[in-house]
Amino acid sequence: MKKKVILRGLFGLPTGIALGYVITVVISLIRGKGYYAPCVPELIDVMGSEIGAVVLQMVLCGVLGIGFAASSVIWEIEHWSLVKQTGIYFLIISVIMMPTAYFTYWMEHSVMGALSYFGIFVLIFAVIWVVQFVMGRRNVERMNEELNKVKKDI
Repeated sequence: MKKKVILRGLFGLPTGIALGYVITVVISLIRGKGYYAPCVPELIDVMGSEIGAVVLQMVLCGVLGIGFAASSVIWEIEHWSLVKQTGIYFLIISVIMMPTAYFTYWMEHSVMGALSYFGIFVLIFAVIWVVQFVMGRRNVERMNEELNKVKKDI
């Protein structure tokens, strides 16, 4: 299990950095008016330079990737209920995501800003969870159908 956590974490580092970069490109396409915005202006102001802000954001995106990927082993702990897996996974990624969003200024630095960001985070998590659950259920149904066909043929 420890080996899986480490290997997934190592895979998650470049994945997190790459996704962070893709997100900045998409946001720049939508809001940049023809210009690339590698991070929010508030982060540049706090860091004192654009390169400092970009490096911090890159490191934190890498940490996000490590956290999301490494904690995915939770879904393979078969003696845990789905509720326990979901709760612990959500807790871990929340503990990683919320400080990252705060330090990168992805959220407004206020109680309402944090609550709004967390609400959006919960919504996105729930949508992804439901989609994965439905896809998993369909795969199990297909496998059961195939097994029933094999049983009938025997």
